[in-house]
Amino acid sequence: MLGPGIITGASDNDPSGIGTYSVAGASYGFGMLWLSWFTLPLVATCQNISARIGQASGKGLTTLVKEYYPAWLAYPFCILLLIANTVTIGADLGAMAAGVNLLAGVPANVVIVPVALLLVAAMVFGRYRAIAAVLKWLTLFLLAYMVTAFVVRPNWPQVLLAAVTPHLSTDPKFISTLVAVLGTTITPYMWFWQTSQEVEEQVAEGQTKLRQRRGTTERAVQDRQLDVNFGSVVSNLVMFFVILTTGATLFTHGQHNVQSAADAAAALAPLGGSASRWLFGVGFIGMGLLAVPVLAGSTAYALCEACNWRVGLDRALHTVPQFYAVIAVATGLGLVLNFTGINPIDALLLASVINGVAAPLILAIIMLVANHPHIMAGHRNGVVSNTLGWLTTGLMAAAAIALLLTLGQ
Repeated sequence: MLGPGIITGASDNDPSGIGTYSVAGASYGFGMLWLSWFTLPLVATCQNISARIGQASGKGLTTLVKEYYPAWLAYPFCILLLIANTVTIGADLGAMAAGVNLLAGVPANVVIVPVALLLVAAMVFGRYRAIAAVLKWLTLFLLAYMVTAFVVRPNWPQVLLAAVTPHLSTDPKFISTLVAVLGTTITPYMWFWQTSQEVEEQVAEGQTKLRQRRGTTERAVQDRQLDVNFGSVVSNLVMFFVILTTGATLFTHGQHNVQSAADAAAALAPLGGSASRWLFGVGFIGMGLLAVPVLAGSTAYALCEACNWRVGLDRALHTVPQFYAVIAVATGLGLVLNFTGINPIDALLLASVINGVAAPLILAIIMLVANHPHIMAGHRNGVVSNTLGWLTTGLMAAAAIALLLTLGQ
């Protein structure tokens, strides 16, 4: 029963996200471990709501916004999503190339172009079932992060105590790191991808007409909840283990200046042994292969639906040329960023700001959609979903304000 939920949850641990968690661990040790359980119900709720919207409506998020709310609302979100996702794709491609260089000695510039071309070709010429199957198996790379945490042999009583003890600080750097962790864990592209994948699942099952996709069964909703919740748990476990690993090694030995997942992998070898470096490096290479298609795909779904273009990973190139063109352009622009000399950390900061500003606004609209009686056809949000959903919206709004206030400090 695992499918879109586990893929979306796993994609949340892309190399950029691993880099953010590594920075948190290297800078503050085990001080942010508690975020793994604190954000879990928030992540799971947002993903379950997005999945249920796709199951009940048979349409993507952008299409629903244009049909039931002022159409102009869709365009700013799509532009922000395009910019943020493109920057993140660039950072992920760069991190994957750096990982190959770290582990095999192959120059990053030699690796990055073929990898980008391979990923685009797979999405353009593959079909949904095959693509989904490959992405699902790529989630096994997440095991590398969990194994690494045991290889470095942390002080487990200290880990468990920190995990259940929330730690906060008014230091601007701490606040910006905290907001970055929230921003890379609860991100807009995941909601667009989750909803659209529910539609893809329906189409793959033969429900090619909208009237066939309208509505869903309680059993189907429960099955997807299992899938989504499992994906969310796995995603947050990876956050926990990455912070644990870097906190137990880099922070403990005073190596606080880590700026990427590749930096963390390189620094782990003399502290946790070569096995930890290899596991960490292999992990973010594999997750980059999963995350880049999800980032490019979510961009294509949102942008094409805003422009009333046909979408679908199960369609041939000549039937949805604009859809595949957006995937190629988003990946291509991300690739180009790696050759412009732009500081990747500055680029990711820009993406974090964009996502931070867009997240609460998009979440607010998703909550309205999820409570619309006509769209949801008897599957509107319950009390728990509404409470956690609006709580997440408020938390992300506060995080966006905090991020903007700390940028100049």
